Amino acid sequence: MNSIEEVLVALRRVIRATDLHSKHLAKTTGLTAPQILLLQTIRNQGEITIGELANQMSLSQATVTSILDRLEKRKLVYRERSKKDKRKVHAYLTNLAAETLKDAPIPLQDHFTTQFSDLLEWEQTMIISSLQRVAQMMDAQHIDASPVLDIGLLDRQSTQIE
Repeated sequence: MNSIEEVLVALRRVIRATDLHSKHLAKTTGLTAPQILLLQTIRNQGEITIGELANQMSLSQATVTSILDRLEKRKLVYRERSKKDKRKVHAYLTNLAAETLKDAPIPLQDHFTTQFSDLLEWEQTMIISSLQRVAQMMDAQHIDASPVLDIGLLDRQSTQIE
């Protein structure tokens, strides 16, 4: 196998691993990776506004609102206007969400983050540089992306939902 084929196979494996993990999440929880990450962020932060959620997840407020709408329909989150500042709306987990998170598989990016953190700084820099170059070679450097390993739109419904 030549170098070009090796790169394409490696890229395909990354895409396939992401796809398989997304399907596993949908099958086991009925949720997408962004939905699970949003629930985890709310759980870890406690009281959090939609804007703060968007910043922490590197998503637009519109995308976070769309994900919250879907989760609210499933009775996994609820939103409440702040009593101190009526302009702010906070998101909270329901008990059902807390139970769902207990049984949810670890998101793929959490596994990646652990392994990546164990690398030496020069290895991390090399990987970042190489992947940025690959994105540029695929004319993808300007595509808006969040640090969520998932296939498709971030605010989509899982195939298992409703």
